Amino acid sequence: MDSPVLSQLFRQLFRHPPCRSLKAPSPLSSHRAEYLRQSGHSRQQCRPFLSRRTAAKRKKGDSELHWVRRNDYPHDIEKGLMTYPLVTAKELRRRRDRPRQVQMLTREFIDDSLYNPHYGYFSKHATIFSPGEPFDFNNMEDSPAFERLLAERYKEFEDRLDEIEPDVARQLWHTPTELFRPYYGETIARYLVSNYKLTLYPYHDLIIYEMGAGNGTMMLNILDFIRDTDYEVYQRTKYKIIEISPALADEQMRTLMGPLSEGGHLDHVEIINRSIFDWDTYVHSPCFFLALEVFDNFGHDTIRYNYKTQLPQQGGVLIDEDGEFHEFYNNQIDPIAARFLRVRQAAARRPYPTPLGNKFMRTVRPSLLQHEYTLPEYIPTRLLQFFDVLSNFFPAHRLVASDFSVLPDAVPGLNAPVVQTRYMRRPVTVSTPFVHQGYFDIFFPTNFNVIEDIYRATTGKLTQVMSHEDFVQRWAYIEDTETRNGENPFLNWYRNASMLMTV
Repeated sequence: MDSPVLSQLFRQLFRHPPCRSLKAPSPLSSHRAEYLRQSGHSRQQCRPFLSRRTAAKRKKGDSELHWVRRNDYPHDIEKGLMTYPLVTAKELRRRRDRPRQVQMLTREFIDDSLYNPHYGYFSKHATIFSPGEPFDFNNMEDSPAFERLLAERYKEFEDRLDEIEPDVARQLWHTPTELFRPYYGETIARYLVSNYKLTLYPYHDLIIYEMGAGNGTMMLNILDFIRDTDYEVYQRTKYKIIEISPALADEQMRTLMGPLSEGGHLDHVEIINRSIFDWDTYVHSPCFFLALEVFDNFGHDTIRYNYKTQLPQQGGVLIDEDGEFHEFYNNQIDPIAARFLRVRQAAARRPYPTPLGNKFMRTVRPSLLQHEYTLPEYIPTRLLQFFDVLSNFFPAHRLVASDFSVLPDAVPGLNAPVVQTRYMRRPVTVSTPFVHQGYFDIFFPTNFNVIEDIYRATTGKLTQVMSHEDFVQRWAYIEDTETRNGENPFLNWYRNASMLMTV
């Protein structure tokens, strides 16, 4: 924790009920942390998190922190909008303290919250759950038996961490790579080796880039599989990780040198500790580029529309002298967001959702509603910039991406994120992305119809989109993850995820 004051903020928040989603209650569970919310056999996955709902200033003599609704915060931000500088996440990288008296566009605030090297979520506070020995699904009775065993291992894992360093606000989450080790990695490896041998072998090496590799488990499972099944291809395999977080880059090296690998793959691996958005090296060789569960943490911009004029406004956040957040909108759309809107409209092969609704609703809504503006739409501007990097520096790449197409408990808006934290091993979901930087995961659903069209327009490549379940059915040995009664958690747990692949 940063300070006793912050601990008090967390305690005070837990005296209030968590925010409720605009969606109906759902049995969907948490992708990177709170499996305990799961129910039923067909699950959609998401991730568990804590909003600093605006705190009133402490009065003299008060021993408690009092909370008020953000809209009730008595503060005039007009002066700040005129005087505070507009800063970016890149400009804040060298700052050790969270900024005050600044303005930020939404995408920049999200990037700073998640990736700042000194206080960012992935840099300082996130811990990836590792279950230890792979689960023996064939000897489990059913999916509930798997859930019970997972809960036990989760508790044991966090108990061990608390023995070393107790942390009531530990941000612990899991990935399909860790839960279904080594089967998920082997599934991806079969796809890679098959397509490599069909189109590139023997004229090119098998070069694999992975962005955001977590603990490095996917790397280890893929290389183990290739070495054990096709040693000739293994000798020509080069695995390169691009990792923005120094802490996770160190963890990946420990995985590479650990007892499961003992440095056996060291000559085949390179770990590059940098942001993909800072990439400046031209890679002419054909390669596969893995982006597994990373799109959801890319920065998004907020856009809202005037019901009458249908003109957009771009959103941002002002951080005042007290560190409080105030959302604002501007009629001027910055070049990055404006380009996304143009590319999306030009590239669309099918209708896409907008906050304005269809043409009929656009005509009747202004007369029916008192609101002047729509709810915000969150547009994946960083994702467009990522596609630019692939097009400009990896022209011969083949993308293999997976992420969530639907998420429960999102904040209000279209394509809106889930914003969550953990406190004392309990998940807390909040209703705004403008929260205390570093202690909240901010993750978005991905509209694969939209991003497929944008990817095609940006890179000129052909693509295929399929559900995660269909991909696993095609490339996994699904009998490895079947329980005795025929249920298969590997198929059922990620039914709200999809895959995008270059063909």
